[in-house]
Amino acid sequence: MAAFSFADPATVLADAELVREAIRGGEGSFEELVRRYQRPIVGYVYRMLGDYESALDVSQEVFIKVHNSLARFDSGFKFSTWIYRIAHNAAIDHMRRNSANTFSLETENADGAYELQVECQKPSPEKLRELSEWRTEIEAVIAELPVAYRELIVLRHGRDLSYDEIAEVTELPLGTVKNRLFRAREMMRGLLEARGFSA
Repeated sequence: MAAFSFADPATVLADAELVREAIRGGEGSFEELVRRYQRPIVGYVYRMLGDYESALDVSQEVFIKVHNSLARFDSGFKFSTWIYRIAHNAAIDHMRRNSANTFSLETENADGAYELQVECQKPSPEKLRELSEWRTEIEAVIAELPVAYRELIVLRHGRDLSYDEIAEVTELPLGTVKNRLFRAREMMRGLLEARGFSA
């Protein structure tokens, strides 16, 4: 089962070594892990929750959980996948605690691999402005997606996780990950077209 890594092997090995040092009591090692992952985790949680203060609070919870669970980390897995899984669970817990609504998704049977694509030549100033507007629209459209779809889009396109890694983080079957990503992209296409963009 081939998986695309979103970190180079040297970084993965360094993460595992830092975990071993932190388990032995090296606080500096844990601080280095926090330094590496704080911004990406806050960004990921923010994209799920849509509220920066809540994202900071939940991210702090994530790093407390990581610190308390280091001894249970299985070095056979990537640290990055493990910490995103903890962040995923913490964000979901936060949403459950702070919302009377429950999130439900229809059953999905069709398998798809559709990709939204934006063609880009060497950017002129006008093209850069267009790309900036396009990014703004994409961010707005992602924010409108149901949270379960939004999270998968962020993991796939914002964090460059493979389908297999997303399945690990979210504890969803691989087929479900692919189906939901397909539906999320279709939703994004509809929302962009409603805004006057051709996706």
